[in-house]
Amino acid sequence: MRVYLGVDIGTSGSKGVAVDTDGRVLARTDRAHDTAQPRPGWVEHDAESIWWGDFTAIVRELLAAVPDAEPAGLGVSGIGPTLLPADADGRPLRPAILYGVDTRAGAEIDELTGELGADAILSRAGTALSSQAVGPKWRWLATHEPEVYERTALFLMCSSYLVHRLTGEYVLDHHSASQCDPMYDLAAADWARDWAAVTAPGLELPRLLWPTEIAGQVTAAAAAQTGLPEGLPVTAGTVDAWAEATSAGVTAPGEVMVMYGTTMFLIEVLDRPRPHPAMWTTRGVVPGTYTLAAGMATSGSITSWLRDLTGEDFPGLVGEASGIPPGSGGLLLLPYFAGERTPLFDPDARGILAGVTTGHTRGEVYRAALEGIAHGVRHNLEVMREAGGGTKRLVAVGGGTQGGLWTRIVTDVTGVAQDVPEQTVGAALGDAWLAALATGADPGLRSWNPVARTIEPDPAAGEVYDRFHPHYRSLYTATRETAHFLAAERRRAYRA
Repeated sequence: MRVYLGVDIGTSGSKGVAVDTDGRVLARTDRAHDTAQPRPGWVEHDAESIWWGDFTAIVRELLAAVPDAEPAGLGVSGIGPTLLPADADGRPLRPAILYGVDTRAGAEIDELTGELGADAILSRAGTALSSQAVGPKWRWLATHEPEVYERTALFLMCSSYLVHRLTGEYVLDHHSASQCDPMYDLAAADWARDWAAVTAPGLELPRLLWPTEIAGQVTAAAAAQTGLPEGLPVTAGTVDAWAEATSAGVTAPGEVMVMYGTTMFLIEVLDRPRPHPAMWTTRGVVPGTYTLAAGMATSGSITSWLRDLTGEDFPGLVGEASGIPPGSGGLLLLPYFAGERTPLFDPDARGILAGVTTGHTRGEVYRAALEGIAHGVRHNLEVMREAGGGTKRLVAVGGGTQGGLWTRIVTDVTGVAQDVPEQTVGAALGDAWLAALATGADPGLRSWNPVARTIEPDPAAGEVYDRFHPHYRSLYTATRETAHFLAAERRRAYRA
């Protein structure tokens, strides 16, 4: 039986699927893992144990679950943009520095913005420099760990590390490269080599491919480690959120994917680039496409924190919160527990629970967390519209779509209906679809993953949230100075 395999490495877990030629998921598996936070603002993964370890375990589990499988193609994706310096043989030289949740390169962001010019960066690269950008993290590495930088021969991200381990090819997909600001020229669809030389001098840049292209074939050594057949075609890979948008059929201008996970991520497909200083404008998965993207630094991680803090499991918390009316009994939460990415780009923003009294319950606090995240989604959608996006359709994906409460609250806060696909396994399914496409098949996304249900807004709940939203927007401004003071105090306490 011909099957396509897809494997995705996420922030807190990895997933894999085996899919037949009609898009039916024959097997799926997942593994949880931790992120390392060795210092405040640092978030890292060990590439060997997490990325490669998860990948090999998942592939072997999938192949065992479908013993008559004849793999026809493999697609991979992973968290991004990430920075993994490696030697000439692809061996990691340090733990990988993760995407925008890692905020260590603040000084380097300011330096590069001053050297190249904020307007020039936005025009050429499509995105203002922030903690999401890879370029400032390369400069940070050169400044703070020069011995590592000097030994670096390869620049790998999560997906390209897997591709290199599997095929020996040193490549990066165009979408991932377009998040290496300011090292990629958005209009030229190529490296901005003059700016790359300023940002990461002496670095050999990988060959660029599209996620719809084959990067190479599984080598004999990789086949022995993974159980995959030697010669299996492997796609160029891409960033997980974009593979997940593909899995949900978000392909037409104005369609927006909302990914419910450890962090909240939004991607809108564009007909042309629409740079905005508070958003990320990138190349899309398919040649000739662009996307407008937004990402919150925390979402599901807040719910996990509350679960651990209260000692109650998710079904219990959701059950309690479901019985609470909109507004959480007069609570308002700012979900900036790890700073905030779009649209604030403020690594020193902090979480705030306003209006709390001794009379508030655990269920009200949990619901306030979901509502605060939903207000953050609405804030990002408002800025997307300012940038010229259409927000014609929302498609909800990710583990947070299960249970129904979180998606219901987001729909009511934003006032926009959400489609929930039949399969919410996410990026791994998109990886399998890209593998089918890259190997010459013509898979139809809507037939692979049709819409299972649509959540329509509740006007009565929307009226409540419309009253709260201006206060959500103003609370950050009113407390920003205090939040920055407290962030500095936490760093000082850590150093002490």
